Amino acid sequence: MFTVPPPKPVPAPTADVRGHHTQVPCIDSQALLGPRGEVHIVHQGQLYRLRITSLGKLLLTK
Repeated sequence: MFTVPPPKPVPAPTADVRGHHTQVPCIDSQALLGPRGEVHIVHQGQLYRLRITSLGKLLLTK
């Protein structure tokens, strides 16, 4: 297994992208996925891959 430093969160806005107030942290996808456009996530012992597709969408796979 490899270690990756955690992403640096961007300052949370007072409202989300739709203008609704939220308490959920907001992290820019570029900060999360880095220059490679993907990150591996371990959730409950399972490895997942989050990446940007060629169409600019986010794809989470197991």
